[in-house]
Amino acid sequence: MEKLIIRDQLNRPLRDLRISVIDRCNFRCTYCMPAEKFGPDFAFLPKSELLTYEEIERLGKIFVGLGVEKIRLTGGEPLLRKDLPLLVKKLSDIEGLKDIGLTTNGVLLPKYAKELKAAGLLRVNISLDTLNSELFGQINGRGVGVETILEGIRAAQDAGLGVKINMVVKKGLNETEIVPMAKFCKEQGLQLRFIEYMDVGSTNGWKMDEVVTKREIYELLKEHYLLEPVDPDYFGEVAKRYRYEGTDVDVGFIPSVSESFCSSCTRARLSANGQIFTCLFNGEGHDIKEFMRRQDMTDEEIIERITGIWSGRKDRYSDERTEEGAKNRKKIEMSYIGG
Repeated sequence: MEKLIIRDQLNRPLRDLRISVIDRCNFRCTYCMPAEKFGPDFAFLPKSELLTYEEIERLGKIFVGLGVEKIRLTGGEPLLRKDLPLLVKKLSDIEGLKDIGLTTNGVLLPKYAKELKAAGLLRVNISLDTLNSELFGQINGRGVGVETILEGIRAAQDAGLGVKINMVVKKGLNETEIVPMAKFCKEQGLQLRFIEYMDVGSTNGWKMDEVVTKREIYELLKEHYLLEPVDPDYFGEVAKRYRYEGTDVDVGFIPSVSESFCSSCTRARLSANGQIFTCLFNGEGHDIKEFMRRQDMTDEEIIERITGIWSGRKDRYSDERTEEGAKNRKKIEMSYIGG
């Protein structure tokens, strides 16, 4: 497939697409979907408002034609979407797509891991913020213990999927779990990503003084391990990676608060209700679902719309976070846009 490489106002190419397939989740994590905001009466999107698999496949082909090489499926919890392996198969068959992954809390992986692998999924990012079951139950808001997630990790490994562990670190909540998590992942040969607590959406009560920075985590790990820096695998890789000396296991950091990587951001996001977002922190989406449904749009017309959206992009929120205008910007909730 011949690709049309498009660039935004800061000369950043389009390389990655995150697709949120559903806004529902079986967890109520405090930093993402706090239970007090997403209670039993919360109005989630009806099925008619979600992009169909055929629509996602069509858009996937178009995005790949515009330079996208990697797709990651997100949510909410994407495995709550019925027959998700069917979508994985549709996307994995797209000519020119190099990588397809999934971000999940891991609860449903024992049920679906083998089917996902057979459909073409290559890897999973599993969220796990502590190895302490009591604390983990508090964080996920459902009382689910750690062993449930460990079963999901084992199921993914047994199915032959690549596995990364995502740990969001929040001061006063789980910073004491940093070293135990690093030790566990090193011993298990799992890639670990420490993620700085981010101001995504407006419901998680984010405060700057609750952020544990990449530097703080790195300095703590250095007290226990010898770490060697690892060069990025590709332009736009967000993780700052290190390898434990004498091993092939690496640990990474997603420092979107303390060390902005806006200048190399190559990610577009497709929300559960069919909006294109050009930044994780920008609440102004661009409709594509109704654009496709309202009229019998040709691929060429959709390409023109997406090209216009990306070529006009100038988002760099993490560079501007401390500025008043950026702080007051409308933001989309993580449950609609994924990570």
